[in-house]
Amino acid sequence: MFEVSRLKSLTIILICLIGVIFCLPNVMDMNKLPSWLQNKVNLGLELKGGSHLQFEVDLKTVERDYLKHMIQNVRSVLRQKKIGYLDLTLRHDDTGVVDPDITFSFRNHHDFAIFKKELRKIDPELDIQLKDQQCIVSLTLDKKNIRNKQILDQSIEVIRRRIDESGTKEPNIIRQGLDRIVVELPGVDNPQEVKKLIGQTAKLEFRLVDGDPSFGDDPKPQITTDSEWLEYQDDRIPGKVQYLPIKKEVLLTGDHLSDAQMQSDQRDGAYQVSLKFDNIGSRLFLEATTKSVKKRLAIVLDQKIITAPVVSDPIPNGQASITGSFTMKEAHQLALLLRAGSLPTPLKIVEERTVGPSLGDDSIAHGKMAVIYSFVLVAAFMVLGYSLFGVFANIALIFNLILLFAGLSLLGATLTLPGIAGIAMTIGMAVDANVLIYERIKEEMRRGLKPLMAIEAGYKRAMATIIDSNLTTIIGGLVLYEFSSGSIRGFAVTLIIGIVVSLFTALSVTKLMTAYWFRNKTPQNSLPI
Repeated sequence: MFEVSRLKSLTIILICLIGVIFCLPNVMDMNKLPSWLQNKVNLGLELKGGSHLQFEVDLKTVERDYLKHMIQNVRSVLRQKKIGYLDLTLRHDDTGVVDPDITFSFRNHHDFAIFKKELRKIDPELDIQLKDQQCIVSLTLDKKNIRNKQILDQSIEVIRRRIDESGTKEPNIIRQGLDRIVVELPGVDNPQEVKKLIGQTAKLEFRLVDGDPSFGDDPKPQITTDSEWLEYQDDRIPGKVQYLPIKKEVLLTGDHLSDAQMQSDQRDGAYQVSLKFDNIGSRLFLEATTKSVKKRLAIVLDQKIITAPVVSDPIPNGQASITGSFTMKEAHQLALLLRAGSLPTPLKIVEERTVGPSLGDDSIAHGKMAVIYSFVLVAAFMVLGYSLFGVFANIALIFNLILLFAGLSLLGATLTLPGIAGIAMTIGMAVDANVLIYERIKEEMRRGLKPLMAIEAGYKRAMATIIDSNLTTIIGGLVLYEFSSGSIRGFAVTLIIGIVVSLFTALSVTKLMTAYWFRNKTPQNSLPI
């Protein structure tokens, strides 16, 4: 007899009930719901309004910085192996058109093989060439591609942490092209603070002051090649920019920070930022302060000195503080930047635009009407074409929408205009499986089969066609998701979830209702189809 087992029935009902529960945050006040039921579908930029920012990642600067560090290793290898050389320099083009590289000339070109072997021990992926006794050291193409991908991924993650912690809701952060990052901020009408927050590199370094010189104004006197002049704002001379010679050697970076918090000094109420390092950072900080006893240790943020105190004793607990003439807002923002981590390279804003909420309201209204019209027309078609069985399909269609929004809510998905188009498309495709089943049942009835056998044959023989057609659509959606970005991905997500849910509702929910009706009515010669 055509029926659904008790276990399957309970499973189908339970899934539908869970869908209703997780769909509630979209139609109810979330403050009245428990903490585990706080996920809902977010509105995208074009629906809610907000800001669109596009950043360019300066990959050439990262490559130049890496080679700037590598030139120290090159010099060390040449000295250790007592290889004579001339004109060791880092060539780079500020326009970014020409790739940076390290060049120097050998006094004896036979030393090239020894040098190449030793430098490869430090970095085996360097491209080392000899042209007319001039050695050229650069990054290989494979290493550039790997590093560039890592830099973009790291930048995206840092941006995400900064925006999320700043209170901005549902940011959409995606990679675009080879060196661009797009940030969409729904509900943010004035992106100036966010731009400032995102654009700051927040690269924290602890470096020794070169000797104990007095502050000097620009132009600055000559110093050793192991040091550089950095800008310093002395609190004792407000508004006066000073310069201090700082060793290029970095003793500790902000990569080992485990926490950074704004604090208020209990003595004078001044704001400061307390730092706490992880285990590795604590060890490095102890080594740095031990090396710096009775010396000035500069805390450098984005190539600017924040403070340069004299270290009186080694600090073993991995804790430090950054003091200065901070306002509460400045100290809070600095702590936030340090907690989120530093960007591997500066970001340049190349596009900025704001979407007004009126456009979003108009889009939502039209999107709602599109979904409602498609639902009403599909429901009317099913009732007119398949009578009572069409009603079963419409009930399943309602649960299809409920489960679709429940799935999007659990994923924390952002609904965009293409996403609404995906929902409208899903409504039409959701009843496709029911149409195939019901048409097969009609065909079996015309062949003279009794209702029970016709229903069983309809569900069984339409199964292969249903799976095949929906599987190809899912594959298309997966390809669209993989090779697209932004709102197009939103369309792919709603389409894929909608297809999967429609398979469940068409093959399980309608079958359960049909089996229940058949068990109570038991028709002998005809079906309401």
